[in-house]
Amino acid sequence: MSRPARAIVDLDALRHNYQLAQSLAPNARALGVVKANAYGHGAVAAAQALEPLVPAFAVACMEEALELRAAGLQKPILLLEGAFTADEIETAAAHNCWLMVSNREQAEEMVNARPSDPLHLWLKADTGMHRLGLTPQQVPELYRRLQALPHVQGPIVVATHFAVADEPELDFTRQQIECLQQINRDLQAPLSLANSAGILAWPGSHAQYTRPGIMLYGSSPFATPHPLAAHLQAVMTLESKVIDLHQVAAGESVGYGRRWIAQKDSIIATVAIGYGDGYPRHAPDGTPVLVNGQRCPLAGRVSMDMITVDVSLLPSVSVGDAVELWGKQLPINEVAASAGTISYELVTRMPLRATRHYLHR
Repeated sequence: MSRPARAIVDLDALRHNYQLAQSLAPNARALGVVKANAYGHGAVAAAQALEPLVPAFAVACMEEALELRAAGLQKPILLLEGAFTADEIETAAAHNCWLMVSNREQAEEMVNARPSDPLHLWLKADTGMHRLGLTPQQVPELYRRLQALPHVQGPIVVATHFAVADEPELDFTRQQIECLQQINRDLQAPLSLANSAGILAWPGSHAQYTRPGIMLYGSSPFATPHPLAAHLQAVMTLESKVIDLHQVAAGESVGYGRRWIAQKDSIIATVAIGYGDGYPRHAPDGTPVLVNGQRCPLAGRVSMDMITVDVSLLPSVSVGDAVELWGKQLPINEVAASAGTISYELVTRMPLRATRHYLHR
């Protein structure tokens, strides 16, 4: 019998979320963002599920793109961080990868390149994130220079990245939108601004291309409820089972460091899941866990292979009972907030030991 800790990945939910992203920005083309192993869900399986729907995929780097090509995926793939070395330009051309150009060094390498096939380029503008991108003053000059190259095919897309789109009450996103529109006033290039939060909360950012990421996997990018995000469907359900039960008397402790002390006679369930399976080690006592569909509090420090849960209030519990750590019934954002992190970190750090089981291929 195999260890019960596993991640169930619902590919129909993934497709639903992509179609929601597309419906919210119907005049834009929505790329399928499958970087970081499709946010921990499995890049190849996610891309295979999305390929009939997407115009192109987006990944961080060449290694991620080549994994998709080795699996037989055919749609174009945008490398969001561009080419790290000059030889990657030729590799990109040979494998139908689009390249982001984010700085003058990458632009010069593109000017000097002689790829065997023409390339589609995206040009990254820094509108206030100050992480990657050309200054607003650099973009027009380099755009025209790159567009004139014989090995650049089609119009270059001008893109930017939002800093606080997940905080709709802040005005900075509007300023970033206006900055990119000003940059593009004379260029009239196709634009890409909207990430998941932009798609959901900033319709003025939809432009010609959107880049849905976390929303594809059913997690809201917002810290508070949002009416459109409520239509997302959870893609990953992390589940396990109860593997032991203990009667713990009042005053006794549970787990490493004796962090949790029973305030009354209690029943503690041990569950086969731990930080070695991607469950956050820093989750505090009280973090919700579903046992037989009922909310119970985490009790004690998370171990590598196990957690302990206070099931004293359940009418009955037995070894082998089902446990959900996050997913269809328990929103991952709630677990992440309890653990002082974000859903992005929880899913992208899921190790291979938590085997993925795919539904609805």
